[in-house]
Amino acid sequence: MSIKSVRVRVEGQVQGVWFRAWTMEQAEERGLDGWVRNRHDGSVEAVFSGPSDRVDDMLDVCWVGPKLARVEAVHVADEVDEINNDFIKKSTV
Repeated sequence: MSIKSVRVRVEGQVQGVWFRAWTMEQAEERGLDGWVRNRHDGSVEAVFSGPSDRVDDMLDVCWVGPKLARVEAVHVADEVDEINNDFIKKSTV
């Protein structure tokens, strides 16, 4: 099984709608490692690491988000930094 790590920036109406908490739940359900945080520009940034099929599934659901979210874009880049062995919420940057 191939391990994949990506950094994601989600744009749209994604703050104040529980997107970070939803992302944590979704990532934990898939057994992914990484983190999520709000950005001052109004986007949400996350890193997902785990089996390729689970990371790909997580990227698909990022387009949906929680009920009140309105996702306009999901930008994805390969992640090369070391990832924690769990999923955490980080402070806003």
